Amino acid sequence: MKALSPFLAHPASVGESYPEHLAVAGRFGSRLILAGLACLVHGLPPFLFTRTGSRMVAELHAQMTSGRRAGR
Repeated sequence: MKALSPFLAHPASVGESYPEHLAVAGRFGSRLILAGLACLVHGLPPFLFTRTGSRMVAELHAQMTSGRRAGR
């Protein structure tokens, strides 16, 4: 069980099981990748995705910090 401790300590500290934390981190990571892609595309034709990246990051920040305020 000691070998699993590093995998379980952080998820437990935020009130999640390992599978729950894996799913949440996967969703956040996927959204961040999409936000980054929108920013890269925006760099070429600047009239596309003018607010997409910043909106997605702001939404993710709100989701992450609301969980902390709720006692996580």
